[in-house]
Amino acid sequence: MARTAKTRKTPAGNKGKGPAEDVDFALHSLQEAFEKAKRYDASEDELLAFYRQMLLIRRFEEKAGQLYGLGLIGGFCHLYIGQEAVAIGLQSALDNDRDSVITGYRDHGHMLAYGIDPKVIMAELTGRQAGISKGKGGSMHMFSTEHKFYGGHGIVGAQVALGGGLALAHKYNEDGGLCLAYFGDGAANQGQVYETFNMASLWKLPIVFVIENNQYAMGTSTARSSAETEFHRRGTAFRIPGMDVNGMDVLEVRAAAEVAFKHVRDGMGPVLMELNTYRYRGHSMSDPAKYRTREEVQDIREHKDPIEGLKKTLVEQGKSEDDLKAIDKEIRKIVAEAADFAENSPEPEPAELYTDVLVEGY
Repeated sequence: MARTAKTRKTPAGNKGKGPAEDVDFALHSLQEAFEKAKRYDASEDELLAFYRQMLLIRRFEEKAGQLYGLGLIGGFCHLYIGQEAVAIGLQSALDNDRDSVITGYRDHGHMLAYGIDPKVIMAELTGRQAGISKGKGGSMHMFSTEHKFYGGHGIVGAQVALGGGLALAHKYNEDGGLCLAYFGDGAANQGQVYETFNMASLWKLPIVFVIENNQYAMGTSTARSSAETEFHRRGTAFRIPGMDVNGMDVLEVRAAAEVAFKHVRDGMGPVLMELNTYRYRGHSMSDPAKYRTREEVQDIREHKDPIEGLKKTLVEQGKSEDDLKAIDKEIRKIVAEAADFAENSPEPEPAELYTDVLVEGY
């Protein structure tokens, strides 16, 4: 029996029109606006702040790796080394009084980018009472409602749906805030991500979906695991504009953030940003990363490192090597003090197990 062709259902106001004539169907590209001014015109103070913050994340994570090796950090530990430009470029453009952030389990860098005290983050990593989650969250589950930082989530992709809920709260409360929801190239293949895309687009939620594409998910290259490796296209079916951004250049990330955040704040609905970046270490501290060559990692370090790239810009603008070495020395001191603070802080009392289990009031 011959099958009859189905006609495409269209809104009442567009009956009889094809997709090309349906003005609502056109997916306006934010990439065009981004390409016109692809690097943020930062002041000298902003450049130094970006450099200092990225260096803090790098040195902090290096120290965390050392403490893990000494057995002072237990369980899982996922380092952010190499991806610093993503968190700093994006979160430097946020309004910390209104906006919220949610991410996966590679979360130390995002907390540091928020300006949260390195001491309480390191104390959390080492399971101490002084930690930001009282030592009960550890590396993967940091949380701070005070800073509107909602985790730190161990279930791959779970934070995206929760980010949709945060965005709905922003819209419901009419507080003018947006949610920045991070996830990785591995999580991009989770079903709940697309359910959230659909609802966010349907309800025009104020959310920026950020795919931190570090190329290898947990240990498999995107070329082997994803049919569509241009992740910024993933929102097209839901009419969510995508942006393709070099996540190894903090000034490019910040420029992209300006475009994306404006779109969302103007009530235009969600944006999907793909930040192409690279993690230098394995997926976690227990990962030997044998799925890639040392030469590949070294090539990225030598030619695309986000900190060295910004350092070159600073030198070109007149900063001396001694000035930058002084900043590095200052950051190393801050990180050493954070480690000492963590090691000398007491562990939680056993009774702490029974706190924060239930919400006692709203």
